[in-house]
Amino acid sequence: MEYSIDHNRLQQFGSLEFLARQVVEGFITGLHKSPFHGFSVEFAEHRQYNSGESIKHIDWKLYGRTDKLYVKRYEEETNLRCQIIIDNSSSMYFPVKPDISIDNPNKITFSIYAAAALINLLQRQRDAVGLSLFSDKIELNTRARSTMVHMKHLFSEMEKLLKPISPGTRKPTGVAEAIHQIADMIHKRSLVVIFSDMLERQGKLDEMFSALQHLRYNKHEVILFHVVDKSKEIDFEYDNRPYKFVDMESGEEMKLSPLELRKQYVESVGEFVNELKLRCGKYMIDFVAADINAGFSQILHPYLIKRKKLY
Repeated sequence: MEYSIDHNRLQQFGSLEFLARQVVEGFITGLHKSPFHGFSVEFAEHRQYNSGESIKHIDWKLYGRTDKLYVKRYEEETNLRCQIIIDNSSSMYFPVKPDISIDNPNKITFSIYAAAALINLLQRQRDAVGLSLFSDKIELNTRARSTMVHMKHLFSEMEKLLKPISPGTRKPTGVAEAIHQIADMIHKRSLVVIFSDMLERQGKLDEMFSALQHLRYNKHEVILFHVVDKSKEIDFEYDNRPYKFVDMESGEEMKLSPLELRKQYVESVGEFVNELKLRCGKYMIDFVAADINAGFSQILHPYLIKRKKLY
């Protein structure tokens, strides 16, 4: 179930952090009207009571309202550690549009708002969050922390990515090298959340899959959000007229009619996505297709399901 929020109006009034909070609050409201009712994301200061533990910290007032037993949570309790990894290569700035917004995103903008909403959810659970950004190199890597100062820093760094890149900027993708490096930087077992279109350079696919396997070898739980504009990149839905296609990472141009290429293109992309799904299944990585035009529930639901399994 998708919530209804006037995102354009919200965007006029606040920062990424504010918008993320509004998205999450709308999402939580939607949970109460869906089969997902029961997730305790609204109880930022509580966790469920475990049979056999002391009852002295049970919140009886909350029990009276919900008919469920919750224990007051304290700062020193150990919670989830999450590392969010965002692909910031040139291909993530597709599609090129005159007015990019939360309601009309390209891939990087969608990823930023989705990641910000996840961070808000993690905050509500007092979880620790780290952020990694990469293109053909590591652009940013922070350790997972749960302090307010750290969270503000993450939102600030992500807000920088909402600004359009200069025309002609070329930032190649280096998924394999980046994820291998980040895997070595995460020293404690974590939930690793990746936002990427996974458009690795030719001949690097096996290395890319090896990098994902590296995360699992290090005992991390992994969710891969495969970020795409489904209509353009998967279904190849273009009008029947000539187009000039430009590779956003190499600058290479090609003029062609979509009808001449559609069948071959759709089959080729379908094979790649199926291989990505199969490899993720083999390595026990949660693969989630994330269409930038399908809203944020497709991101927040899988995260909650994963968290519920872990805790």
